[in-house]
Amino acid sequence: MKTFESDDGSLQNSLRQVLRGLDRADGRQAIAFRLVFAAIDVAILAFFLLGPYLRSGPSYLIIDYAIAVWIAAEMVGRAVAAFSLREWIRRPMTWIDFVVLATLLLPDLLFNFAFLRIMRFWAIGTSPLLKDLLRKAGYLYLLDVVRAVINLLVFLFMATGFVYTSFFYNREGSEGFVDALYFTVATVTTTGFGDITLPGTLGKLTSVVTMIVGISLFVRLAQAVVRPHKVTYSCHRCGLQRHDADAVHCKACGEVLNIPDEGS
Repeated sequence: MKTFESDDGSLQNSLRQVLRGLDRADGRQAIAFRLVFAAIDVAILAFFLLGPYLRSGPSYLIIDYAIAVWIAAEMVGRAVAAFSLREWIRRPMTWIDFVVLATLLLPDLLFNFAFLRIMRFWAIGTSPLLKDLLRKAGYLYLLDVVRAVINLLVFLFMATGFVYTSFFYNREGSEGFVDALYFTVATVTTTGFGDITLPGTLGKLTSVVTMIVGISLFVRLAQAVVRPHKVTYSCHRCGLQRHDADAVHCKACGEVLNIPDEGS
């Protein structure tokens, strides 16, 4: 009995180590593994965005439940790879996956929350994979700009999804989704043509929140584009994270820095 328990424990530990290595390592195999997951995430997001066009088709639910199985398996894998279950539960992406999984398993009941599925795209922007790819391509200095663009796109399509499910869901074909996207873009950019408006108090509050958050994200994007390039390196004395690329001393405390440089 003890032998079986020992074998099970060693197998579980081996699996955990393999998953952790694939999730955090910098080797070619680990990066290829994460690229496959990112490609699948992009395909899933494409399905989410095309949902209004596909939901009347016979294969919609089949693809929907297949994605649910994939996300559930991915969640189990990440839970096994985590250092503790508590740490895994505390991750924001875990709760997002729970909500996405619920909307996939109960699409007719939770369709109003389907717009949250786009949050999986946010995970790509915060993953180490994006940083690794930009570093290998020589564009690491654009990391903040790319993340700002991803955040803006995530909010744009989240707001579009909320407007669509709350106000235009019953319209046939693609008309409802296009109207929702048109309204969201016009509101985020504060253009506000006025030919499409949202009715009632909820519609007005939605417009206000969309404009405020949209302007904030545009300002964040503009800051990322125009400000001088900074590198992320933790000062050993004061902990300051952002420094000039050619900095020799920390601006906050004067500590000598040893920022890694890939050379020119």
